[in-house]
Amino acid sequence: MTNIIEAVHVNKNFNGRSILSDVSFSIKEGSINGLLGPNGAGKTTMIRLLNGVINPNSGTMKVMGYDPKSEGDEIRKRAGIVTESAALYHDMSAWDNLVFFSKIYNAYDPKRISYLLDQFGMNDKKDQLIGTFSTGMKKRITLAKALLHKPSLLFLDEPTNGLDPEGINDVIHYLSRVNAEEKVTIVICSHVLHQLETICDSFLFLKNGRIIEEGTRSELEDKYLKEIKLLVETGLKPENRQTYMGHVYERKEADQLEFTLGSKEDITPLLSGILNESWVHSCEITNRSLEALYFKIRGEDHE
Repeated sequence: MTNIIEAVHVNKNFNGRSILSDVSFSIKEGSINGLLGPNGAGKTTMIRLLNGVINPNSGTMKVMGYDPKSEGDEIRKRAGIVTESAALYHDMSAWDNLVFFSKIYNAYDPKRISYLLDQFGMNDKKDQLIGTFSTGMKKRITLAKALLHKPSLLFLDEPTNGLDPEGINDVIHYLSRVNAEEKVTIVICSHVLHQLETICDSFLFLKNGRIIEEGTRSELEDKYLKEIKLLVETGLKPENRQTYMGHVYERKEADQLEFTLGSKEDITPLLSGILNESWVHSCEITNRSLEALYFKIRGEDHE
């Protein structure tokens, strides 16, 4: 896959204060990427730079082959963006909002509008005023709005803020489908890591304006997961109260044992040994979540 975004040694200051410092990364075409970090890390500033809304103090960027500094208009014609605020007209219907914005994008197509409303499950609400919608419904229309002109690249800034668990799952589902069906490259900025661990192909961790780590989930696990915590629901009652098959364990519940393993390769022999003596209903690696990896990464960052 080719790179659709390239940033090299990007720096951005506001009023003498460094917001981004020596930021370099690339994003593959057709992928879903998480730009992750706490509030104030510089995520929104990076998105504004990539869209040519503001310019860097130094460094270079290419987005879809264009330079945001001099060709921001071309990028914005080909990219969609969803910000925290819905940016919709509350006294207009969903249909009228999408018609209005499609004309601004010079992409008016009633079939496209109907298709997007259908994709986001909003066709039956198309004539209702946006002001009567829930936060989740507004978010769906905002996503449809960002896709009106069939962008190659979609930026989302905290897309799940204010949503309940069902709304969050809906957004993740819609983004996965848009990526698969329309081949849109997606960049998601968020400080809520666990919501994105199943959808993203790769991750960029931003802290205090710097990229402190990047990679796929597998790459991050290989680098930072020095031991495996495996929680097993089983009827096993080990004779040794401290170890089983050479692995230290801790009893969590009556039927739950958490083993400390050296690597994933130890899992199969352990489970085989347990099954020879008892039953196993479930097992789960408890320390491989994106949030757990982030804290390990942050702990090893010595800036």
